[in-house]
Amino acid sequence: MLRTRGTRRTITGVALAAAAALAVPANAFAQPAPISAPEVLNIEALASMAPAIIGAAAGPTDIAGAPQAELLAQAKAMLEAANLPPQTKATLEKVITFLDGSGGGGPDLPPADGPAIAQFLYPSIGKGCIDGTGDSIATALAVPGPAHLPPPGPNAEQTGFVFTALGTGKASAEQPNPLTVSWVNIDNQRSGTDTLTTAARINPDGPATLSVISDTGRGRVLSVISGGLTTDKEGGAPVTCSFLPTLGIATVG
Repeated sequence: MLRTRGTRRTITGVALAAAAALAVPANAFAQPAPISAPEVLNIEALASMAPAIIGAAAGPTDIAGAPQAELLAQAKAMLEAANLPPQTKATLEKVITFLDGSGGGGPDLPPADGPAIAQFLYPSIGKGCIDGTGDSIATALAVPGPAHLPPPGPNAEQTGFVFTALGTGKASAEQPNPLTVSWVNIDNQRSGTDTLTTAARINPDGPATLSVISDTGRGRVLSVISGGLTTDKEGGAPVTCSFLPTLGIATVG
């Protein structure tokens, strides 16, 4: 299907605005806050739009200019035209500075002696992932290389992705409906889709944590993690569930 200029701008602009409205603090990975019913509905709405951001950046464009330039123009237009709360506008400004490279964007980085961790913009939700009945809140992060996390650690020009489903048991060795990360480097236009696995043995006894190292190259990387997760249930059959897509941004130096 052909994409028109107006349709593409609307989808990506709404997705960027939604991402800004739902961005969470960097410390949410360590101590996620409870999510209310309205927030769950908003996350579900955003999750359906997140892949459109990747598609707009990676796919062939039907207007002049690089894909990242179009994304930047859409974000600025949304910031100027939308009646957004001050906190949301401030977050959207961070998205813009990430896209144009003027201010880095994304969450604050840890001290220089630790890995450079970029928290994904909002948590994911997995229905029935806890013992087949409870919903799991999952957090995701990107680690630009060179770094030691996730093991064996991404090298220079690589990015490590880590996904943790809080409250779940240990991840099964076999993942019939695996989690994947789809990413695009908006500076070198390299893109790919990689499968997250248990090979790094992070939290081997739970909560379920999967990871992968991707050859993203240097530059600004947009990514979406989505898919399924299978965990082992003590004394019972494995539990399989699906997680909503979550969107991340990171800079690989």
